[in-house]
This record gives sequence, structure tokens and C-alpha cells, in this order.
Amino acid sequence: MRVLRLLLLALGLLLSQLGPGAGQLTALGQRSDSYICARKGGTCNLSPCPLYNRIEGTCYRGKAKCCIRL
Repeated sequence: MRVLRLLLLALGLLLSQLGPGAGQLTALGQRSDSYICARKGGTCNLSPCPLYNRIEGTCYRGKAKCCIRL
């Protein structure tokens, strides 16, 4: 009976740890927007883009702009 309780406890702890992390599995193949901006040759700016730069996308989950030289 003790072994059964121990196994149920271990199973319950294991399943409780899988719940919160299951949402992170969807992001495994995706790159962050900051990484994509850097790969394009851009810079991430929280302020407006400098002169002779254009906005190409976002950085930091949409909080900043990805600026690329013209």
C-alpha cells in the first residue's frame, strides 16, 4: 500500500511539473524578433529610428522597432 502511495505521489508531482512548461514547447522552433532583426542587419531601438533608417519590424516582443539602413 505504501508503494502505491509513493508511486501516485511521484506521478502527481511529475504531471504537475509538465503543466506549466507545456506552453513553452510551442516556441521551440521559433526565433525571437530581436534575433530576426539582427539577422537582417538591423538594430533594435526603443526610440525612433535614426535618420536614413527605416522600420523593418519589431524587437523585444513588439516593444521596440527594428531599424535598417536605407
